[in-house]
Amino acid sequence: MWYAIISEDIDNSLAKRLAARPAHLDRLHLLKDQGRLLVAGPHPAIDNLEPGEAGFTGSLVIAEFDSLETAQQWADEDPYVTTGVYANVKVKLFKKVLP
Repeated sequence: MWYAIISEDIDNSLAKRLAARPAHLDRLHLLKDQGRLLVAGPHPAIDNLEPGEAGFTGSLVIAEFDSLETAQQWADEDPYVTTGVYANVKVKLFKKVLP
């Protein structure tokens, strides 16, 4: 089943985000290599794909897990969670319809 992991950053998260980014991306690449990642990316704080100092306000990951519990555990172990980048994380079932 697909799950959407919807995260919101703390204010002024950019420095923490940059420090934890390599470990965060490693986990996403593992999902991708396993064929379980549909999409992942951050939400820019301004209307620009490269927001610079403005940073990001959160992230979205849509990936396949065996259960909601497993998806929640994966989300809870993300480096952005453990280093305090995210203020909150919500995991929801996701039904892919298109494309």
